Amino acid sequence: MAVKGLIHYALEVPDPAKGAAFYRDFGLAAADGGGAALRLEAGRGAGALLLYAGPTKRLHHVAFAAPGENFAAVRAALKRAGVPEIEPPKEAPQTGIWLRDPDENLVNIRQEAPVAIAAEAALAYNGPGNAPRQGARGMPTFERALPRRLGHVLFFTPDPQAAERFYTGVLGFKVSDRVPGLLSFLRCSTDHHNLAFAKSSHRGFHHASYEVGSFDEVGMGGMWMRAQGWEPAWGMGRHAIGSNVFYYIRDPWGSFAEYFHDIDCIPEDAAWEPRDWEAKYALYCWGPDVPPDFIENKEAAG
Repeated sequence: MAVKGLIHYALEVPDPAKGAAFYRDFGLAAADGGGAALRLEAGRGAGALLLYAGPTKRLHHVAFAAPGENFAAVRAALKRAGVPEIEPPKEAPQTGIWLRDPDENLVNIRQEAPVAIAAEAALAYNGPGNAPRQGARGMPTFERALPRRLGHVLFFTPDPQAAERFYTGVLGFKVSDRVPGLLSFLRCSTDHHNLAFAKSSHRGFHHASYEVGSFDEVGMGGMWMRAQGWEPAWGMGRHAIGSNVFYYIRDPWGSFAEYFHDIDCIPEDAAWEPRDWEAKYALYCWGPDVPPDFIENKEAAG
């Protein structure tokens, strides 16, 4: 894989200050370095969000890491595929390679490594005949979630197959799983997916997902956001594809921010075969009913 991780994503929104308030409550921290945008970060800079002012909510760009010689490999692959490099928008970071994907999404490839996060102690869960947590209460003592890192983003597309061909064939992503004709899950790290595409009539931004430290933190994060006056969207549940436990919160413009924990890990040398899943497993294996508008693309066509 020439691309080695997700660095940040950027949205245009009608009110960046309102967006920043939402994401601070979600657990991100305000940070410097956004230029014309408000910048928020997970953990110690392990994945960022940039919020630009715009008339409606839409994706501004997404940035991926290609450290060392991988950067030159991306540039060579773009040249072979006849994909032109373009000038970055004047308000965006003036670094790396800029291009458009088949849906005209703006993509930035940067010659840097993703920020690593410190390993945390293994969790002690008591189960039948096996109780590693002894003489200690299991109830969480925290009130809110603190995302450690940005894990993945999901975009709408009119053609998931074309998006998959571009990101695998040109940028070196790998396919983890699919729901044929509906969803494609792609990875550029050991996570099951860093980028996913869902079938829609037009392009759009659906959600970004942040890793937290436990199942409890997923649930406590959802409760905290509700207490702050934000609208829970869907959860708590477990996805079938990727296996991660989830809780989605609706942002001020109808897309979503997700807490996740326990996603499938796929080392680069793992003998992993992509699976074509039935549509009934596309969203979850357990959890509350899916909200009617969860898979609705709320961005205007065009």
